[in-house]
Amino acid sequence: MFEALADWLVYDLAALKDTPFGDAAHFFVMDVTKILFLLTLVIYLMGLLRALLKPETVREFIRNRGNVTSRFMAVGLGAVTPFCSCSSVPLFIGFVEAGIPLGVTLSFLIASPMVNEVAVVVLASVIGWKMTVIYVATGLTVALVGGFVLERFKPEKWVEEYVWKIHMGQVPSVEEDRSLKARHEYAMGQVREIVGRIWKFVLIGVGIGSLMHGYVPKDFIVGIAGSGSLLSVIGAVLVGVPLYSDAVGIIPVAEVLLAKGVPLGTVLAFMMAVVALSLPEILILRKVVKWPLLALFAGYLATAFVIVGMLFNQIGVLK
Repeated sequence: MFEALADWLVYDLAALKDTPFGDAAHFFVMDVTKILFLLTLVIYLMGLLRALLKPETVREFIRNRGNVTSRFMAVGLGAVTPFCSCSSVPLFIGFVEAGIPLGVTLSFLIASPMVNEVAVVVLASVIGWKMTVIYVATGLTVALVGGFVLERFKPEKWVEEYVWKIHMGQVPSVEEDRSLKARHEYAMGQVREIVGRIWKFVLIGVGIGSLMHGYVPKDFIVGIAGSGSLLSVIGAVLVGVPLYSDAVGIIPVAEVLLAKGVPLGTVLAFMMAVVALSLPEILILRKVVKWPLLALFAGYLATAFVIVGMLFNQIGVLK
């Protein structure tokens, strides 16, 4: 359907077939319409089911669970909740106030922006389920292990003092409207909020991908990032840090990189750096934690992404 629309607009109506601009425009039209349609559909459907799943609900669900159980729950909930880096501060404060261990909180903060159901559906639609399963499994593993690693440094001493003094959730709860109409209104609100927040990242991501698809020679990209070496993976992580986007927005760029011959591991490392190790998230988290913890957080993620990239590049070589 989306490819047929792009064929009609770009190749038939505009007569741009077999030209670099036509190839770029075709990619742009097809991916933008596909991604925005899937975004709207999935966010609405999940909104109906998630009408009562607020950050406070997530916090209470994890509270007072066993150490290992709480970690798996935090990572799993991070993967199915729509909280991005802009939600880091209230989530961090809420988890700390609820007495949830800091390692569990950090695992949630890693998993939440990197893996979510919208990104999974969009990713699978453009590059297949095999890549999607690899990305999700790797992201959840990085988040789970990250909590264990970071808590070994006793990071509580690097949390800002005012965070420990905040007491949230002490007011009486108000009964919520659980009717189908209320859930529909909530789901529509989620569509407006989330699509309204990330549509520009979709356009930027697809725009970059379309330009690369239409104008950048395959040999040029492969020459820069296609070797699969340690230096190329490190470079992909470093390039990804300042390119702030969510998982959905960066998918079209990853699609083109794979099509141009960049190894899977290098692309995975780049994607993860963009969505989970961005400068905006680091600056937001600085409001609640001190620089030593931020350095550990960023250092762990960067190291993990490089290891993941090298691992999957080696798997590709052995096939």
